[in-house]
Amino acid sequence: MKKLSLFSFIILIAMSMLLAACGESGNGGSSSSDNGGDGGESGGEAKTNLTMGTGSVGGVYYPLGGEMANLLKDKIDMEGFDVSSVESGASVENIAKVQAGKFQLGIAQNTTMINAVEGTGNFEGKDVGKVGVIGSLYPEGLQVVTLGNTGIESIEDLKGKKVAVGPPGGATREAAELVLSAYGLEEGDYQAFEEGFGDAKSKLQNGTIDASFAVVGVPSSTTDELHAATKDVKFLNIEGDALQKVTDKSQYEAYTMEPGTYDWQEEPVQTITAMALLIGSTEQISEDLAYEMTKTLYENANEMTIAQAKLITKDNALKGAKDLPLHPGAEKYFKEAGIIE
Repeated sequence: MKKLSLFSFIILIAMSMLLAACGESGNGGSSSSDNGGDGGESGGEAKTNLTMGTGSVGGVYYPLGGEMANLLKDKIDMEGFDVSSVESGASVENIAKVQAGKFQLGIAQNTTMINAVEGTGNFEGKDVGKVGVIGSLYPEGLQVVTLGNTGIESIEDLKGKKVAVGPPGGATREAAELVLSAYGLEEGDYQAFEEGFGDAKSKLQNGTIDASFAVVGVPSSTTDELHAATKDVKFLNIEGDALQKVTDKSQYEAYTMEPGTYDWQEEPVQTITAMALLIGSTEQISEDLAYEMTKTLYENANEMTIAQAKLITKDNALKGAKDLPLHPGAEKYFKEAGIIE
């Protein structure tokens, strides 16, 4: 009898502990601390503590992301609200990590987002149904840069050269391979360096590489810094049949960097352009919070100091994004503002 009583007592204690654990789990839902914010919507997965993927140091995404995060934090009064901007591989990585729930916000090129929605390129066979556009930011240009002392005159001359093509997971990498292929240069015809914009500038300046590609908002501070250090920056044009091949095979459009885009730029540069977008998780960012962020961004962008901020306007809010899925909160704001019906 004593053994039976002891056994029963142990069973009773175990059952009590199990019931207590079930009670603390909130009927099986995740706690707010697990979600990084309030319990919110979307099955308890909405967050108020957000992470924004940007790009590599030396590009525009990285400083712009920092300024946008500060603007949103300063203007939005919501319990537990916070935004942290982090360096990343840019467009491809940001879209993938928003979909995976590792980032809640990200900056991405519209051409990459179109590929993601259509399931092409890096997103072949992959789902991005949890990613919505918050809005368009500013136009980006592809800059193919070398130094005058390299003797390189055209993209064809990059055969056998050391070329920075951008980090894996970024739109620059895709664009570089697209353009090089249009000029008949495939993998192995050049030595590819997977560098972010800042590192590419340093390597070009010290002669480690011969040229670099960068899809970036113009004017770019990194290019200005390279010119200040060398007084020898040379842009390579994308033109003729190669330009036509690029625009035919992608969502890029022809674009001319007019003289004076940089104070020291004397000649026009023929290249390609796309739009930068702010994207967000439709699962982890509630409609109400996305509405507040969209409203804050487009009504207060002029308070940011980065040059591209002046292009973040209601007039440009959906440029290059009209056929892409919007976050419901952004859509609500755009309807309220009369930008869409």
